[in-house]
Amino acid sequence: MRILVTNDDGIHSDGLWHLAEALSTVGEVSVVAPDRDQSGVAASLTLTSVLRVQEVRSRLDGVVVNAVQGTPGDCVILAIESILDAPPDLIVSGVNRGANLGHDVLISGTVGAAAHGYMKGFTSMAVSARYGKGDARYAVAARAAAAVARALKEAPLDVPQLINLNVPDLDAEDIRGVELTRLGPRAFVERVTKGRDGTRTHYWIAEDRILDIAPEGTDLGAMREGAISISSLDFGFSEGAHAAPLHYLVEAVLADLGIHSNS
Repeated sequence: MRILVTNDDGIHSDGLWHLAEALSTVGEVSVVAPDRDQSGVAASLTLTSVLRVQEVRSRLDGVVVNAVQGTPGDCVILAIESILDAPPDLIVSGVNRGANLGHDVLISGTVGAAAHGYMKGFTSMAVSARYGKGDARYAVAARAAAAVARALKEAPLDVPQLINLNVPDLDAEDIRGVELTRLGPRAFVERVTKGRDGTRTHYWIAEDRILDIAPEGTDLGAMREGAISISSLDFGFSEGAHAAPLHYLVEAVLADLGIHSNS
């Protein structure tokens, strides 16, 4: 299995390397990722300037790594159309530092990268880890992603899927199940801070989490209950594709992490 790994947090993100290492146990991994943090750029592409790519030193033996001076979407397009010698069997984006839930997936660079793979006909997965006061638990999220990849390798889907995997801020032994979910409502609202630099005014956009809107059966609901969320995102691009059976992916993650279903 050939696996393309990318992200939106940049080539130096620990989440990227946890993911690449875990997926290396499943197949042949190639990394093509932004050379800097590109959070919040959604599925944008660079269309008005050139893109520069540099092969950089890998943290993993046998894994070729290219850093792109562009967006996560640029990385996926360049990888498929130019950089890789052969098309990937699976595209995985992450592990993002912070969950990507509800309607806010539309601004996520992590999901945006996976969406470009999906639109080109490849099963693609966005992987995100919720975090609180400390750093994200990348190893747990990467392990869950590898379990999904392994299941897809053993039983490929009939139609491409855009999969959104979110892992709560818990150790593996404390996770309360794995749920196949649908998108919830907005997970965040924006807050604008206004300031002054001498005579100039500046603005800073930040996101504040909404904690009390988490309907049952949604990705937000799973996070509230401390469960891993697996969602199939379709957005109407491919009629019927979202209905593909994914319950075996839930079982794969449950088995790999050694946790019990909360159903």
